[in-house]
Amino acid sequence: MSQVEVLGPKGPLRHGGVDLLTWARNQLRVASEIVDNPGGGLLFASQTIGQVRAALAETDDPRWSPLVELLERAEDATVHRDFRRARATLAQAGDVLGTAAATD
Repeated sequence: MSQVEVLGPKGPLRHGGVDLLTWARNQLRVASEIVDNPGGGLLFASQTIGQVRAALAETDDPRWSPLVELLERAEDATVHRDFRRARATLAQAGDVLGTAAATD
């Protein structure tokens, strides 16, 4: 009889199997591109921004607090259909993520 080695729980990989920063950067890029798309882009973009914000907040890492606040503002701008402000805020968030990835 063969032995089974149990290493821990298995299941879907968080963030699609990529690291948090890469996933977040990719998600926010897509959200920025479709935020004003009348075919559901607004809904998808606001959900995506919220998911990234929640994932970063869930880490309880204080270095993400300013980014979480930026994403709250971007989400608010998206919901209020202020697409220019939403894109500008998402660009700022992307810059913060790019800087963070360079230092990690």
